[in-house]
Amino acid sequence: MSRITETMERLRREKKSALAIFLTGGDPSLAASRDLILAAAGAGADIIEIGVPFSDPLADGPVIQRSFHRAIKAGASVNSLLKLVESVRKETDIPLVFMIATTLVINHGVERFMKDSAKAGVDGIILPDAPLEEAAEFVPSARAAGLDTIFLAAPTSTPQRLKSLARLSTGFLYYISVSGVTGGKSATAADVGAYIRKARKVSKAPVLAGFGVKTPEQAKALSKVADGVIIGSAAVDIAASAKKKSAAVEALAGFVGSVRKAMDSR
Repeated sequence: MSRITETMERLRREKKSALAIFLTGGDPSLAASRDLILAAAGAGADIIEIGVPFSDPLADGPVIQRSFHRAIKAGASVNSLLKLVESVRKETDIPLVFMIATTLVINHGVERFMKDSAKAGVDGIILPDAPLEEAAEFVPSARAAGLDTIFLAAPTSTPQRLKSLARLSTGFLYYISVSGVTGGKSATAADVGAYIRKARKVSKAPVLAGFGVKTPEQAKALSKVADGVIIGSAAVDIAASAKKKSAAVEALAGFVGSVRKAMDSR
């Protein structure tokens, strides 16, 4: 049983919803990124998604695009983020997930990337730009390395496609709550509740809702219809808005703590 599955099972027993926080690896530096990840983990996050910076992100809005550019400028790379994970893993057992463009995986070597990620302490892989039809190029190597494979579904997914995405997803199924790029319009339980319930019916893995989740109140509402929520742009923006690393760590921890408190109060 993977760390992600163990965490989701524990939360289910405790009747809690999962809180996943996305942070760009290496933004604004590798040292700061490490501290931010540990701060989010300590403040109540259940899963940390680490975005691997890519020069041409497709589904990311301006907040995450800017964070990618900052991280790349600071020297972030696949190899440096593998070392970052190794460092973080010495301090926490929280599940860590890489969100990474397929180009970077292919450039590293698919099988090698999966093995290196698992060895470093990564628990799951999200390939946001991988077409369902090309999943076979990545899933076997990930599974062989012991990594969970997490795919993205949306209200626009056909019933058959939703079933296929759910079948391939282990750890959890990532449900895109709103159309468009990250950090765009806000997600509401009223708008996507029925779609998420359909996804939960066909998915053996838990369903987490992401995209457009910005506030503790939204997270609380969505956690009533999904097994958990994913917050990305809001977390990245809060950390980036601080002028000093210590202030960024404190601000992120405060935000994550407020979201956790809201979700637990439901």
